[in-house]
Amino acid sequence: MTEPNEAFVVAIPARHDASRLPGKPLRLLGGRPLVLHVAERALQAGAREVWVATDDERVARALDGSGVQVAMTAADHASGSDRLAECSRIAGWSDETLVVNLQGDEPFAPVAGIRAVASALSASGHPMATLATPITEAEQVFDPNAVKVVVAANGDALYFSRAPLPWHRDGFAHSRDVLPASDAPFLRHIGIYAYRAGFLRRFTTLPPGRLEHTESLEQLRALEAGFRISVALTPAAFPPGVDTPEDLERAERHLAGTA
Repeated sequence: MTEPNEAFVVAIPARHDASRLPGKPLRLLGGRPLVLHVAERALQAGAREVWVATDDERVARALDGSGVQVAMTAADHASGSDRLAECSRIAGWSDETLVVNLQGDEPFAPVAGIRAVASALSASGHPMATLATPITEAEQVFDPNAVKVVVAANGDALYFSRAPLPWHRDGFAHSRDVLPASDAPFLRHIGIYAYRAGFLRRFTTLPPGRLEHTESLEQLRALEAGFRISVALTPAAFPPGVDTPEDLERAERHLAGTA
């Protein structure tokens, strides 16, 4: 398991009224609130502190006795990053605190992955880090819902896109049904982030850039503003998150070992 070079905290944004699954943090999985499963993953990863940033007292009450701290944040935040920036101010983290942003709908996020993104941030010295995993099927390269990332030799992100990147000119000219062999690997971005707390607060004051508007990818705001993002390969698979009632049913089967 990757060991972070410094202590880290985990912050979990948990907005109550998700559009596709209202009341999502409190939906039951295995008879317990979804947000509690996520928080326990963060605790198992060895975070120095685990915070849930929410806009609803019912979510806070569901975490009573869990060992997790709660930040009551505004209801009108546009994104999870905005919610976590407010959480960082409430928590009083120093600018250099390593903050892992674990989405509140990831009940099966691997402990090794949480630690790996913290380690990537710590080792790089960059303001931001994230994870990726190799793509092995051509269909995923062409899927706009699968975000691709192109990485420099030093591990820095060059670009994130919903488009098929990098474009293998000769291979895709021959066929788009088979993934061509390539010296430049095809990588799918995994949406877990780590930030230095000072940058997290600054990031949310930056105006969204043209690339972010075009691709609807918030991380492009950092690249377009000239900040570096470290990318590490995840040491463990991240199962799909819970966005819909169907996802919740699938998660129940996964928890029961029948998926």
